[in-house]
Amino acid sequence: MMNELSVFETLPAGFLEVKARDVHKVLPGPSIIHLKGKDGRALFLSVLLHGNEDVGLIAVQQYLLNSIIAELPRDLIIFVGNVSAAAKALRRLDDQPDFNRVWPGSDDVADSEEHRLMCNVIDYVKKRPLFASIDLHNNTGLNPHYACVNRLDQRFFHLATLFSRIVVFFIRPLGVQSMAMAEYCPSVTIECGRSGDKLGYEHAQEYISAVMHLTEFPEHPVAAHDMNLYHTVATVKIPQQYSFGFDPCDDDVQFVSELDHLNFRELPAGTTIGKIKEGVELHFDVVDENGNETEGDYFRMENGNIMFARDIMPSMFTLDKKVIRQDCLCYLMEKLPL
Repeated sequence: MMNELSVFETLPAGFLEVKARDVHKVLPGPSIIHLKGKDGRALFLSVLLHGNEDVGLIAVQQYLLNSIIAELPRDLIIFVGNVSAAAKALRRLDDQPDFNRVWPGSDDVADSEEHRLMCNVIDYVKKRPLFASIDLHNNTGLNPHYACVNRLDQRFFHLATLFSRIVVFFIRPLGVQSMAMAEYCPSVTIECGRSGDKLGYEHAQEYISAVMHLTEFPEHPVAAHDMNLYHTVATVKIPQQYSFGFDPCDDDVQFVSELDHLNFRELPAGTTIGKIKEGVELHFDVVDENGNETEGDYFRMENGNIMFARDIMPSMFTLDKKVIRQDCLCYLMEKLPL
């Protein structure tokens, strides 16, 4: 089976040098690598859940190359996810679900082979003492480095702010790794900028090292001035029947040419993000964190313009049309007071 889980208790030959596209040459498929350390409370890392996002693989390789593997400060459990998509440098293959939407808690893929795979991963790690979990990602648009949490918990905040003062709280989409792991230990998703960005690789490697050497989470709350906390309030998708592109284009929807420059900017109501082709009746799929359709709360279509209906901060705008189709157009956020 392509998605059968393999488990290694030593580093597979060639793992520390292999490129993401060639991981399939050193691993038979999705795999756990469990390395023992002085402290049995393990750090769990997931890498390559999206095959075109290599920051996790490179960061853990760099960390291990700079470490004495026989004397790791704590156990390190590495899960290498979508090996087959990585071979083609794609987020996922066309016949696959998203590997970061199929973890326990997902609502529409419970019978899939990939969901069973992630349940097996959870079954493995939950039987071990766990210290923390980090899911490492790149993104395709222009975004700062930031961390995401799924619980408003000081331990999670401390883990997140060790990576970035920008922290995003969300409970949708469902079926993500960090939400599944939150049942067992403090967990975060970290977003490390675009693939190929050297600063992203270095930042992620330094973060892994910091958490590996952390003995406990501080008991005091994170200070308000040390964290900018945002709340994801809605996910925006473009229905399949609409074609779209970026200025200039002749599609049903023509977004502004530098759409991803709007990420993590507090935009006032009335901000225009694109135009609608004459004769097209456009509707976005906008779902809030409770699963309710809320397009009218966030968008208005006036005189062929697509505008925000309220003050809002978007994230994850990208110019990659395939990623937009496979995932979403963007997430919408609001500032969340501590």
